[in-house]
This record gives sequence, C-alpha cells and structure tokens, in this order.
Amino acid sequence: MEEAARLSAANIEAAVNESLRRLQTDYIDVYFSHIDDDKTPLEETLGAYQRLIEAGKVRVIGASNFSGERLEAALKVSKESGLPAYQVLEPEYNLYDREGYETDLEPVVQAHKLAVVTYFSLASGFLSGKYSSKADAAKGARSALVDKYFNDRGLRIIDALVEVAKRNNTTPATVAIAWIIARPSVTAPIASATSVEQLKGLAAATHLQLSSEDMKLLDEASAAAQ
Repeated sequence: MEEAARLSAANIEAAVNESLRRLQTDYIDVYFSHIDDDKTPLEETLGAYQRLIEAGKVRVIGASNFSGERLEAALKVSKESGLPAYQVLEPEYNLYDREGYETDLEPVVQAHKLAVVTYFSLASGFLSGKYSSKADAAKGARSALVDKYFNDRGLRIIDALVEVAKRNNTTPATVAIAWIIARPSVTAPIASATSVEQLKGLAAATHLQLSSEDMKLLDEASAAAQ
C-alpha cells in the first residue's frame, strides 16, 4: 500500500478484500484505519467504508494513530455528509504513555461516546516487571521499544506496580491491565501473551478491583511531572 494514499478508496477496498480472502470469512467485525492519511480527503475514505458496509463486508469502522483534531474532523464529516462514523478508537495507552491519550484524544472519545481499545497496554512488556535493567531488556525481542522506559519515572511506576501487586497477591502485569480497565473511558485493553501463565495473569485483571489507595499510588507514580 502506498504510504501517501494508504486510506484512498482503492487501497481500502483492496485491503479489505485481501483480508477477507486470508481470513476465509465473509465480513470483518471492526476494520481500522490504522494510521491517519492527510493526503486523502476524509470524504473519500469514509465513502469507501460506506460501500463496504453496504456490501456487508465490514460491520463497524475504527481509527488508530489519529490525533484528536483529525478524529474530530472525521467525525464531523461523517455527521455532515451522512457517511459512516468511526465508532472505535485504538490509542497507545498505558501507565507510562498517558499524556497523548488523556489530553488529546480522551475529550473527543467522551464527547462522541466512542469505544476505546488500547494498544501497548503493558508498554511492550516493561510494565510486566520482567525487566530489571536495560541489560536485561536487551536480551528480549522488544529491547529497542523498552529502552525508553528505563528512566526515573519508569522505575517509579514499576515500584508502584510491585507494591500494589503485593497488596493484592497478584502480578505487576495484572495490576497494569486492571488500572487500564478501571479508566472510565476505556472499553478494553489489548495485550499479548507468550505463555498460558501470562494469559492467566491478563485474564485475572478483569476480576481485580483496585482500591482508591491503589489507584492513587499508581496515578501519582505515573504523573508526568514530579
């Protein structure tokens, strides 16, 4: 797909048809505009989705890696032109990466009542607490992604996660996911697992009710300025 026209009608329709072929299915429940494309008119992008929805190939559309301004603009075009609107947002959001979503995107989400599914919910594994140092992280496949978290704030967040995990007899990863689930504007987090045990820990987050003291400790530790 050409980067300059990633959300052109031709590219979207070709990509959807190819996905249907690979998945061996008749429709896609949620189809995301994964990266914004300011080279293609929003009307063209949303018009392509309208045809795909009318054809029964796509049920709902979502946006990912959009700014709040661009998401708002797309929603305005949908309303004024009678075109399908984005109903789901997929932002990067976790205890470390908070500011972009909370300051720019969350107001739009709440104003338009969009569903939110977060990616990098464990900050590429950093918030699981499995990396004790940069050297330790360098052994993993995501070392380049994790490196940026090893600073005073990142380590402060890990300390808070470990403390809350001990209070609740669980793991830092479970606590990190439970914190996201507790955010009022978030529908569900996205997180990956490489073992059954990791999967169990992620699932346990759906049953973990963090106390107000737990939430305060995590919020204070992850505050941008200290």
